[in-house]
Amino acid sequence: MADNPPDYELAERMALTEPAQVQAIGHPLRTTILQLLHERAATVTELATAVERPKSTVAHHVDVLTRNGLLQVVRTRRVRAIEERFYGRTARMFTVAVEPSPAGEVMPGDFNDFEVAARESSKAFEHGKLWGFIRHARISEDQASQFWDRMAELVEEFDRMPRSGETMYGFALGVYPTDHPTLPAAE
Repeated sequence: MADNPPDYELAERMALTEPAQVQAIGHPLRTTILQLLHERAATVTELATAVERPKSTVAHHVDVLTRNGLLQVVRTRRVRAIEERFYGRTARMFTVAVEPSPAGEVMPGDFNDFEVAARESSKAFEHGKLWGFIRHARISEDQASQFWDRMAELVEEFDRMPRSGETMYGFALGVYPTDHPTLPAAE
């Protein structure tokens, strides 16, 4: 495996500015495909094998991601009379743009990463393999933003870790406002 996955060139970040792009990453199978391609470039056949889905189904989802600029062909290989395409992500990290799309279309809401993490982590919890923390702090919006920037650096570090183990680990992170109670000012 590459020391700094994946094994192809890609941009560090890409802001999703089109509603179709956000809808494309909102599908669980397409999210899984994007995650697999953090490892290395792969063919539709390899992806179909990894997700245990029909090749035609995976090809459809790869096409949706490619049409929306999230995947690209990063290399090809001739196998007999067929040219096999290896797909890779166009960026290491995708973010949903806050600005309206250039065409003035309304952006769909981003999907809830914690809902995905909760679903994925249930088996780990059952087997005593889930590590997690939740904390609450009364801080300013500016402090929350600065903290998030530091956490984004940690996510980038996680993305770049050399792939060496047999187990795929998930990593969920978030900062969000709550209705958690606060103490009154000290007298």
